Order: sequence, then C-alpha cells, then structure tokens
Amino acid sequence: MANIKSAEKRARQTVGRQARNKVTRSKLRSAVKKHRLSEAQAELIPQTHSQIDRAWKKGAIHKNAAARYKSRLAKAAAKK
Repeated sequence: MANIKSAEKRARQTVGRQARNKVTRSKLRSAVKKHRLSEAQAELIPQTHSQIDRAWKKGAIHKNAAARYKSRLAKAAAKK
C-alpha cells in the first residue's frame, strides 16, 4: 500500500476509474456480441458503433481499438 498521501489518493482514484471502465467495456462487449449473433447485422451497425464510440470517448478503450472493432463489424456485416 502507498505511504505518500498523493499516492494514496491516486490509488483511490484508480479504483473508481477501473469500476467505471469495467461497466463501459462490459456494455461495449455485450453490444458487439449482440451484433455478431444477430441475423440483421446491417440494422444494428449504428447502435453498435455508438456504443464503441462511447467507450472510446470515455477512455475505456483506445482510439485504434475502437476503429478496429468498427472495421471488423462492418467487414462481417458485408460478408453476410
């Protein structure tokens, strides 16, 4: 455990951030899974892209990871 006051504060902040990011990433993964299992993938693209962009905007995932998710989903939707 941290001994310095500022390090203790950073540890507390990290716990809060991890909890927020966990919720956001969970929602993102659920949306992606729902999209992949759906028969009508083309209709779900806007909602799924919105969840991906939201996760990126909140800092839960990296910008390139968001682009990769979107690219792969679009490629899979075009294939079907």
